[in-house]
Amino acid sequence: MTPLLFALPGNEAMAAALCRQGGFEAGRWELRAFPDSESHVRFLSDPAGREVVLVCSLDRPDAKFVPLCLAACVARELGARRVGLVVPYLAYLRQDARFQPGEGVTARHFARLLGSAVNWLVTVDPHLHRFASLDQVYAIPTRVVHAAPRLAQWIAAEVPRPVLVGPDEESAQWVARVAAAIGCPWITLHKDRHGDRDVTVSVPEPGPWRICTPVLVDDIASTGRTLAAAARIREAGMAAPVCVVVHPLFAGDAYETLLAAGVARIAATNTVGHPSAAIDMAADLAAAARELLAARAG
Repeated sequence: MTPLLFALPGNEAMAAALCRQGGFEAGRWELRAFPDSESHVRFLSDPAGREVVLVCSLDRPDAKFVPLCLAACVARELGARRVGLVVPYLAYLRQDARFQPGEGVTARHFARLLGSAVNWLVTVDPHLHRFASLDQVYAIPTRVVHAAPRLAQWIAAEVPRPVLVGPDEESAQWVARVAAAIGCPWITLHKDRHGDRDVTVSVPEPGPWRICTPVLVDDIASTGRTLAAAARIREAGMAAPVCVVVHPLFAGDAYETLLAAGVARIAATNTVGHPSAAIDMAADLAAAARELLAARAG
């Protein structure tokens, strides 16, 4: 039978886009909060004997995690064969080591919690730093969708004479892949982080790229300070940059801060619901989910 797909609040647009790709049936359910904020889940489409796929991006994860886990548990209680998760943005990968005494490696703890609720997951470009791959953190089957090809398509179509700019050295390999797909030059900047919202970026002499349109490329925009600092590339005589982001988290006033820094345009994927979302990842996520569903059925 066709897998039933259910969208958690805020994920309705992505769920509809996944259904348009084929291979999923939109499920009906009620998911609401009691006055004291406890979650209530009621499935109107019967999950008994069916593959169930939940769609939930985990930006602002603390508020979303309990409803997500309850939905998965109730689906299994009602007889779902398996419960999978399409999680376009996967949170809690920042703390991948113990940086100070008294801390924990919360990436591993969160992976165990989420992995106990769902049978598999697919996501877009998880923020891996000290882990080489997602299966070093998650024991359940996972698939990672890479946004670089979609970003490259968008930049090639929308930006004349682009030169890609990575905001720090860590972005070099990632930016290089996008640039290679376009066939355009790329550079990286040097970043010094002094706190969560205090970032300085060193801007090099642009040289032969002065006539190009700078495209700042980053995987996550959270506070926006790194990209805002990188936008100082205009001071080197270049045009106002275009910002292209995979995961547009934009905490607090981050989006406004970046616009105020003088960027010409901000474009992001739709892994997180945001006005900047212009690059659709639904086809890639749907294909990855179908692959895992087929593997689990075999």
